[in-house]
Amino acid sequence: MSTITGKLVDIHQKKIYAAEISVENGKIKSIKENPTGIPPIENSVSSTGEAGAAVPPPLGELEGAYILPGFIDAHVHIESSMLVPSEFARLAVIHGTVATVSDPHEIANVCGIEGVEFMIRNGKTVPFKFHFGAPSCVPATRFETAGASLDSDAVRKLLQSDDIYYLSEMMNFPGVLNEDEEVMKKIAAAHHLLKPVDGHAPGLRGDDAKKYIAAGITTDHECFSKEEALDKLQNGMKIIIREGSAAKNFEALIDLLHEYPNQMMFCSDDKHPDSLVEGHINQLCSRAVARGIDLFKVLRAACVNPVHHYKMKVGLLREGDAADLIVVNDLKNFGVLQTYINGELVAENGKSIPESFRYKGQGRKLINNFSCNKKNIKDFEVKGISDQGKSISNSRWSDDKNTLQAIAIEALDGQLITNKTSFKPVLEKGSVMSDTDQDILKIVVVNRYKDAPVAKAFIKNFGLKAGALASSVAHDSHNIVAVGVDDENICEAVNMVIEHKGGVSFVSDDTQMIVPLPVAGLMSDADGYKVAEQYSLIDKAAKYAGCTLSAPFMTLSFMALLVIPHLKLSDLGLFDGDKFELVN
Repeated sequence: MSTITGKLVDIHQKKIYAAEISVENGKIKSIKENPTGIPPIENSVSSTGEAGAAVPPPLGELEGAYILPGFIDAHVHIESSMLVPSEFARLAVIHGTVATVSDPHEIANVCGIEGVEFMIRNGKTVPFKFHFGAPSCVPATRFETAGASLDSDAVRKLLQSDDIYYLSEMMNFPGVLNEDEEVMKKIAAAHHLLKPVDGHAPGLRGDDAKKYIAAGITTDHECFSKEEALDKLQNGMKIIIREGSAAKNFEALIDLLHEYPNQMMFCSDDKHPDSLVEGHINQLCSRAVARGIDLFKVLRAACVNPVHHYKMKVGLLREGDAADLIVVNDLKNFGVLQTYINGELVAENGKSIPESFRYKGQGRKLINNFSCNKKNIKDFEVKGISDQGKSISNSRWSDDKNTLQAIAIEALDGQLITNKTSFKPVLEKGSVMSDTDQDILKIVVVNRYKDAPVAKAFIKNFGLKAGALASSVAHDSHNIVAVGVDDENICEAVNMVIEHKGGVSFVSDDTQMIVPLPVAGLMSDADGYKVAEQYSLIDKAAKYAGCTLSAPFMTLSFMALLVIPHLKLSDLGLFDGDKFELVN
């Protein structure tokens, strides 16, 4: 039996007290309040006069450490960290994260059920509590080429597994609203097995939102405005506040936590390795407390609500619970001193315990699905206009008052949504070129599963002045997406990814860089910190070449995500997310 002493933050009773916790066989055997040798802590009253609502005395006045339940990421695609689950866990535990609600949607789109099984198997090699879901939308739409397909029978089979805790985000909200047979069968299977259904309905409001929720879909992490989130909260949905490497909705939504502490959670959704090294859910707790939100409401969202909603096998700092807990230095910055999972110390003072995260001989075999040949520069040319610029054979072009106009995607920093914009194309010998003066660059999507024509369009707001970026992380089908200032660099960047059967690359006239991702073209099997360092360098190279986005490769990866409005590009062509159809 081992003991842990400190100031216990009791979220359930909304109080803080000195305590001694006894741990035996991975569970909390007893909690002794105010044991000998630890001075008692006086409870306080909130500024509103509600007893127990703001128990902590002024921050910084108490010496010693605070004991909390472990933090939980309530919705994350582990694959977006570019790390296999075991390495993700090694980085996450130093920030006090003990568990995740993990949607293996990305690898399922590449490798099907085998991919989901790989994630589960690899996650079990380390002391961390992954709770995987059954991907609901593989492929995400019929307007792109994916590497696999999971119908309702396959989804039902996954849901029957004890290793699957929920039906992952139902991105096909048009299918829900139109009561598509396959979509409804997947939802019904989850309900039959008493497993929750995650949502994904960006911008959905009013009667459509009510119908979507009435189908039994219980969460959404895609709200990008307070009004949208409030609409869904008032109709009984739980809202997950997302703060990832590219999509950041914390500022827009966090004030709703004042009034809806039992209906909100925190998540990262997609977090690149360099961001994970810096912090995780602990950062959101710190920001929320600094904003003046009641400590216990913040910790309910970060620690408690996900456990109840997803029926997670995670302890909540009560007698008889699994000893999943963290020790932090204060209740302002939440600097994590120690992390325990099932009573095992897995991280201390910013470092994970090496022995805990050493491979145990399972989950090491890698999988992939990559079957295309290298491309030629001509594959990336945009034709359709004569040498004189008079004939137009593609309806993406319009002749407005004798001024040739072209449609382009407008990327938005910190958002997954895009806008539709237009520009005056620069023509050379009948081809449309990137134009850095207008900040208009060519964007392409290359089918990675077979040789096929390259889809081409144009994009604004990348800011790149030289070179090209390419990535085999391209939500949701994970073909190769690339953006660049000229066809030569785009071709070279794409071919580097093809040569390595997955990765993120950056090339310019004097630079060639790639972070190989041999696991499904999505993840590295290397040391997580080394991957983070490599990614940080390639990110800096893209920014040095002029890219103005805070997370260039993360934003790039979402430019093929058709289920997020308004304009995106798949391997089959330009896609209108509002009409939910390919641009003719």
